[in-house]
Amino acid sequence: MPQIRLAIVTTIWRYLSHAQHMGDRFLIGYPINGRWHKPGIKVVSLYVDQKPAGDQSAARAAEFGFTVYPTIAETLRAGGSKLGVDAVLIIGEHGEYPKNELGQVLYPRYEFFKQCVDVFEQDGRAVPVYNDKHLSFSFEKAKWMVEQSKRLKFPLLAGSSLPVTWRLPDVEIPLGAAVEEALMVGVGGSDPMDYHALEAMQCMIERRQGGETGVKSVQLIDGDAVWTAGDEGRWSKNLLEAALSRSDSPKGLSLSDGRPLDLLGSGELRKLVKQPAAYFIEHNDGLKTTLLMLNGAVSDYTFAARVKGRGTVSTQFFLPPTPNVTYSACLVNKIEEMYVTGKAPYPAERTLIVSGALESCLQSRHQGGKRLETPQLAVRYQAPRTRQHA
Repeated sequence: MPQIRLAIVTTIWRYLSHAQHMGDRFLIGYPINGRWHKPGIKVVSLYVDQKPAGDQSAARAAEFGFTVYPTIAETLRAGGSKLGVDAVLIIGEHGEYPKNELGQVLYPRYEFFKQCVDVFEQDGRAVPVYNDKHLSFSFEKAKWMVEQSKRLKFPLLAGSSLPVTWRLPDVEIPLGAAVEEALMVGVGGSDPMDYHALEAMQCMIERRQGGETGVKSVQLIDGDAVWTAGDEGRWSKNLLEAALSRSDSPKGLSLSDGRPLDLLGSGELRKLVKQPAAYFIEHNDGLKTTLLMLNGAVSDYTFAARVKGRGTVSTQFFLPPTPNVTYSACLVNKIEEMYVTGKAPYPAERTLIVSGALESCLQSRHQGGKRLETPQLAVRYQAPRTRQHA
């Protein structure tokens, strides 16, 4: 079988950037299932939008024999007059870009994708595309991207590495189960890290009876209102306790003198988390889910849900440390699978609905924590039947 020719389109390529993590795995290989794997894929071209201090793109091109082109069209044509690659990797993450009034970094993922679509149309051929993380900060742009993949009939994969990394413990909500309520704990800033947390939760709840039906409403609140909402039962303290029980990184007294710490029951949680945030998401089928961003209390991502007939299901989405961040190997393995088979292992609609839900949550915050109806997020899809995580 001839090698698949890959074009990489990215914002920057330097140490610990997403392009470095993903691109290097296609150049050098990666560990998967207890062995070292070298993809049958050859990087032939690269577009880099910005080259800040520490840029590695020229050095990687010289070492591995590919060309850095000045435009996306030339990158996809690999120096020829027609589409000259078999797959495209779009990484619109990191780099210096402006923010909008919602605090979203305006990464040019949509613009990169659109230029790829333009080449596909002009040259009469389309190839599989992976788009890192959000499809776009704008739901309307993200929706257009998914529509183009269907119109031109090319596989599209997108999103976070959390849905495909290891889980501690290794649990999956049974396909078709009745999920009664779900809660996710996340850490980090908005909007890069809350996105990861929302998609991790989505990969669990999408397996519920009837599949995903879309998001009916959202609300994002901050500060002491988060604790008040818990006291009023808007989010489940039992589910939060279950999620926190899966954390390997409790702060506070656990760090100072090593004691086991019941973050919720001891009251330490409120002391440690100076700026809590709660993302309330109500789905069209009635399911209510909550993301709690709890910076200062833990440093990992955990999930809990109440499932009919099974009680509480909880897990941690395991993120190995830098510099290897081997959870990215789990994601690259799924990207490679799409490039080889021509089929996305899970639907881009997952990323679409999360992109839209996050945008609407940030609009809620911008409007003072107002509850917003979201009829535009009527995104329906079915979860994959087969296991997708490591």
